[in-house]
Amino acid sequence: MTTPTDASSSHIEVVNEIRTLDHVDQYLTVGKESDASDIHLSVNSKPIWRRFGQLEAIWQQAPVLTAADTERLTMGFLTDAQKQIIAERGDVDFAYANSFGRFRACVVRQRLGYDLTFRIISSRVRSMDELGLPQQLKLLTQYQNGLVLVTGSVGSGKSTTLAALVEEINGARHDHIITLEDPIEYVIRSKGCHVTQREVHTHTKSFAAALRGALREDPDVIMVGEMRDLETISLAITASETGHLVLGTLHTSNAARTLDRVLDVFPTDQRDQIRIMVSESLRGIISQQLVPRADGRGRCLAMEILMNNPAVGNLIREGKTFMLPGVIQTGRKQGMQLMDDAIVTLFQQGLITSEEAYYRAENKQVMRQVLGIH
Repeated sequence: MTTPTDASSSHIEVVNEIRTLDHVDQYLTVGKESDASDIHLSVNSKPIWRRFGQLEAIWQQAPVLTAADTERLTMGFLTDAQKQIIAERGDVDFAYANSFGRFRACVVRQRLGYDLTFRIISSRVRSMDELGLPQQLKLLTQYQNGLVLVTGSVGSGKSTTLAALVEEINGARHDHIITLEDPIEYVIRSKGCHVTQREVHTHTKSFAAALRGALREDPDVIMVGEMRDLETISLAITASETGHLVLGTLHTSNAARTLDRVLDVFPTDQRDQIRIMVSESLRGIISQQLVPRADGRGRCLAMEILMNNPAVGNLIREGKTFMLPGVIQTGRKQGMQLMDDAIVTLFQQGLITSEEAYYRAENKQVMRQVLGIH
């Protein structure tokens, strides 16, 4: 595994000689070659990357970027339409593609000048097997209808998992898949399925508008990149009940919080009805986080898995989501798994440190006992 210094050593002379590189593509090349996940180009800061979960300067010898540097980099790669948006709104978020890859780009105007952030997207959709996802998750791709939720914080790999689920369907079935994303990250090419990809703010006004439109396009599978408001969540639940398999994401950390988040967006007088609908349409919830490896060479995937069964459905209907961890623990034979159990397994395999295990644990008292911390 190359070190940050080794991976980018060929570029150090260039940086020192001309202070900053001429174009964002040059920074993105360095980041992609060195397995970075994000690149930050900010005023009064050296060029920074996030590599294996850690933020650090790409080159310790590099000078800080000035306001003039970041403005030049910004105006050197935005289209005229994007320049107009940032002039009017102060920020622009979009998928940026060049000859060697795709990137999720965000440019904001702040007190000191322009800041640029890029998320490096793998150019190839990796399969569930390549990602090492549990085999029982393939069951979730075999339903003809229902709701599957992939949850986690920003940067936890939700988009990668979701793309792998869609790719599994794409190769195994002969259906119409519609993806609604902001922005489109992975380009999914049609295999057994016909795949249509739409980008919010580029091809449609909002997730809710895109979802309403999708229901008129004869879809079998709908992937919703983000379910953040009442209208989108309501439409997704309705679609899952009317013969469509809906895959969506939420920024929640476990199954119980996910269900609470879904239910809490609805007015109080509608929640009893929504609980019944969700208890019947939900197929599974995958909650995940990426934990830095003990050897510093990347990150490990820790995953909580909830599969719907009669016990889970009853708890959802009765509003007793706080009891779900107990059902998950007793449902191991059905492929269920608590996040804390996944973290303990990674620790016992020597893949993560005890400090990381304790820091990320939900039940810290139990984790202390497991780790032998007094």
